[in-house]
Amino acid sequence: MSSFVRHIPEGDNRERMVCADCGYVAYENPKVVVGSVVVADGRVLMCRRAIEPRKGFWTLPAGYMELGETLEEGAAREALEEAEAAITIEGILGVFSIARIGQVQVIFRAHFSDAGPPVFSAGPESLEVRLFSPDEIPWDDIAFPSVHWALHAWQLVGAGPMGKPAGNPQDDRRGVHRMPQSSASPPDEAAL
Repeated sequence: MSSFVRHIPEGDNRERMVCADCGYVAYENPKVVVGSVVVADGRVLMCRRAIEPRKGFWTLPAGYMELGETLEEGAAREALEEAEAAITIEGILGVFSIARIGQVQVIFRAHFSDAGPPVFSAGPESLEVRLFSPDEIPWDDIAFPSVHWALHAWQLVGAGPMGKPAGNPQDDRRGVHRMPQSSASPPDEAAL
């Protein structure tokens, strides 16, 4: 079995994991997170996490994108897995860079696919799932900074035209600091 060492390959400018036997470079790239602000009658779908990190805190239906799916397919899959909700994607609400943990988050605005009352329930990764009006959102119990950012972007846009996707807030620096090069496993997003 090959062993990998961390060093700067010839012609590069940063440390990489390199096979000591053959020189293969195992690039470590950011993970893509996809999710949605799912809206019904001015209320947003939120899930209370049943898993770590941030178990018991509220979030949007979101998670890591899988190989072989589009951004939109991933966001719809996450809503189905976490909230048992069939959704229709409307457009990109925000793109957030969380460099300190190596994530890019693409958050969509969406609505429930079926006509009639919204149908949803807690999936295996959720303790409970609810629709919140803007004044009911449990702001002090939100799992991650990017959930705050996405909800604020939704409140700014409302039901109107999507326009340019939101990005990291200028006054919130939690997402912009680079991960340390020697970090073997980055902290979760809520760490800072």
